[in-house]
Amino acid sequence: MSHTINHLKKLRLQRSELAVPGSSPEMIDKAANSAADFIFLDIEDAVAPPDKERARKNIIQALNDIDWRAKGKTVSVRINGLDTHYMYRDVVDVMEQAGDRLDTILVPKVGVPADLYMVEAMVNQIEMAKGFKTRVGLEALIETALGMANVEAIAATPGRLEAMHFGVADYAASNKARTVNIGGLNPDYPGDQWHFALSRMTVACRAYGLRAIDGPFGDFSDPEGYKGAARRAAALGIEGKWAIHPSQIALANDVFSPPEKEVTRARRILEVLKEAEALGKGAAALDGKMIDAASERMARNVLAVNEAIERAGQAQATH
Repeated sequence: MSHTINHLKKLRLQRSELAVPGSSPEMIDKAANSAADFIFLDIEDAVAPPDKERARKNIIQALNDIDWRAKGKTVSVRINGLDTHYMYRDVVDVMEQAGDRLDTILVPKVGVPADLYMVEAMVNQIEMAKGFKTRVGLEALIETALGMANVEAIAATPGRLEAMHFGVADYAASNKARTVNIGGLNPDYPGDQWHFALSRMTVACRAYGLRAIDGPFGDFSDPEGYKGAARRAAALGIEGKWAIHPSQIALANDVFSPPEKEVTRARRILEVLKEAEALGKGAAALDGKMIDAASERMARNVLAVNEAIERAGQAQATH
C-alpha cells in the first residue's frame, strides 16, 4: 500500500438520486416523500431559461419548508454552468437563503479544477458571512470531453469535493457519439460504449476518496435496460445512479443494495479472519475459498453500505 492514502471524504447513501426540476413545486413535494436516498433539485438543464428565476425561488422555499433530513433524504441543488450568467446568482441566493438546509451543490460540466475552485470560494465566503455551521459539499458532474480528459486532476481538487457523477447525455454530445437512448447501448458498438468513461471516472474517485455516481438512463419505459446499465456500473464500483422518473428509484435501490446473502458472507469473513488472526494466520478459508486482508476490506465496504441503508430506513420509519 502506498504511503499516500486518500480515505473516503464523506459517506452518504446515494443508491438512487432523483432528479427534480425546480420549476415544479408539486414534483419537489412528491420527491420529499419518495423512496430515493438522494434528491437533486435542478436549476440547470431541466429548467427553461424563462423559468430559471422562479425555479431558484421554488428550490429555496422547498429547502426551508421541508425537513429533508428528518425524512432521511440528502438534498442537493444542481446550479447552472459557469459559462452562463445564471450561475453566480444560483450560488448566492441558494446559499444565503438556505445554505444551512443544503447538503451538496452539484456543479455541471466541470472541465478543469478551477471550475470547482470558483464555486468553493463563493460557498466559503457565504458560509462565513452567514455563520452557517453546516458545511455544504460539492459534487462534480463529468459530462464533457474536457472534463473526462482532466478527471484525475478534478478528483484531486482539495476542499469540499466529495463525489463525481457521469453525465452521459452531454458527454455523448461533447464527443459527437452516436446514441440511440440516453445511457443506453448502441447496437453498432461491440459492448458498452460508456465502459471506458465510467471506469476512468470511478478509478479517479476511488484514488481520491470520492463517491462515484452514474447518471441518467433516458428510456423510463425500459426498466430492464435501466437495471442492465445500473448493474454494469455497479460491477465497476459505482455506488448509485440517477432516477429521472420515480419508477426508476426502486430499480436503483435494488441494484445498489447488497443482497442479504452478501451481507451475511461479509460478516462471516470478518469472523473467520478474526479467528485466524488469533491463531497467528493472515489468511483463512471460507466455503472452500481463500480470504485475506483484501477480503476484509471488501467485506467492510459491503457492511458500511448496509449500515447506511439501515440508518436511512430507521429515519424514515420514525418520521
